[in-house]
Amino acid sequence: MLKGKKILLGVCGSIAAYKSALLIRLLVKAGCEVRVVMTPSAKTFITPLTLSTLSKHPVVSAFEKNDQGQWENHVEMGLWADLFLIAPASANTIAKMAHGLCDNLLLATYLSAKCPVMIAPAMDLDMYKHPATLQNLKTLQFHVHQVLDAEHGELASGLVGEGRMAEPESLLSTIEAHFSKKKRFEGKQALITAGPTFEKIDPVRFIGNHSSGKMGLALAHALASEGARVQLVAGPGNYQITSDSIAITRVSSADEMLHAVSDKYAEMDIAIFAAAVADYRAATPAEEKIKKASESMTIKLVKNKDIAAEMGKRKSGHQINVGFALETEKEELYAQEKLVKKNFDLIVLNSLNDNGAGFSVDTNKITIFSLDQKPKRFKLKSKTEVANDILNSIYEKIQS
Repeated sequence: MLKGKKILLGVCGSIAAYKSALLIRLLVKAGCEVRVVMTPSAKTFITPLTLSTLSKHPVVSAFEKNDQGQWENHVEMGLWADLFLIAPASANTIAKMAHGLCDNLLLATYLSAKCPVMIAPAMDLDMYKHPATLQNLKTLQFHVHQVLDAEHGELASGLVGEGRMAEPESLLSTIEAHFSKKKRFEGKQALITAGPTFEKIDPVRFIGNHSSGKMGLALAHALASEGARVQLVAGPGNYQITSDSIAITRVSSADEMLHAVSDKYAEMDIAIFAAAVADYRAATPAEEKIKKASESMTIKLVKNKDIAAEMGKRKSGHQINVGFALETEKEELYAQEKLVKKNFDLIVLNSLNDNGAGFSVDTNKITIFSLDQKPKRFKLKSKTEVANDILNSIYEKIQS
């Protein structure tokens, strides 16, 4: 199952680093090619010689390779691996990963990696439960990394609780499950809209909303991890793409998004309309900045075309269209009306009345409606977890 798989193991400064030796032995015995990158502090817990002997490859921990000033190619290492496993992952390294800091070779390799990333935390109980650490782990999950639960047991401090790194045998089983997992959307083409649209009033001002595009981005990464080729059509926002299976088209206005979607839609198997598209735009945007001339100003607005509804008219038998409804009142009624009106197969409802749901947050609380099933209600979850719930419903629809 693991024969020929390329595993890049990151080892951080933790007493749990001794477990990395046994993990390497298990991976090599399973047929993996293992290479190791260490943080400088990791070398105080276990020697590079031990890990290089077991992996049968030189261990790297510094940018400078030799006295002639040659440098380790962190980009090459990040591209080489089929999986980057960081075990043990210390609180310090987790925090740096979550915030994009890069002050050692392991972190530079992480920021260059194109493969899936798996993180096995190891730290003391209070550190593991600290709000900052929990938030950093949530951030890494949002980046579609697999964060493994720390185990309960006796810790190096003498405390008993969560914080122990998962045992090497457990990590091996997790890696085996990762590579044996069936990719449910292999060969599928998916289109996702994300973020807001900005409708120009003049060269300075626009009509917009608070959408961050986080839900659409989470869906794009979830689909890519399941084998789909994803076209992400995104309004203004910050989109960190970590998969080569995602192509992004940046747009600004609703009209630009409509044209981008129209050009791609016919080739798609799945279309998810997660963008918060402005319903109206200025009828005649000013060519120069509008100056303050009176106590009031009237701007004539005209309606934008409904992108999801337009694609609903074109939908063929094999295509699955998924919509979103963000409501503040009569939520379920309005969502079900949109489900029919826009020819959706599924519609995802979230309400601004629910704490932690809606715009610019990392969590969401949804209900999924379809015409042939009872509503599926979910508790508040990270948007990465919500994306997987939505994909489960899409897969059920494809299979039915």
